[in-house]
Amino acid sequence: MSLHATITDLIPQRDPMVMIDSLLVADEKGCRGRFTIRPNNLFVEGDALNEAGLVENIAQTAAARMGWLCLQEKKPVPLGFIGAVQNLEIFELPKINEEIETGISIKNQIFDVIVIEGAVSAGDRILARCDMKIFISNQP
Repeated sequence: MSLHATITDLIPQRDPMVMIDSLLVADEKGCRGRFTIRPNNLFVEGDALNEAGLVENIAQTAAARMGWLCLQEKKPVPLGFIGAVQNLEIFELPKINEEIETGISIKNQIFDVIVIEGAVSAGDRILARCDMKIFISNQP
């Protein structure tokens, strides 16, 4: 399923903090997003996106999924906050102008806490993966 909303309709972040270009697919179980590393990105160090940028990309991909679900239900897009990152493995940092894809799987959701598993890849290479706990705020 292709999604036709702009990414800023789906996430609360604005430039220069946007770390996802497009949401490719999304449903109750997870999502997949795409992002191109640009030279002026806040998280670029030298010629590559740093580790914090990869973690933020995973979080924003999960946020885009939540935003898409909220738009489907005609609800406001909530704020989310990273509560914990576990089992973080970084295998390779993506280079400037490289396109990455990030997949999110929902492991568990209890009330306003979502536990996800995220993985970032470029082509057939897995760059990073982690488990993340995200707290959803219902405040405007």
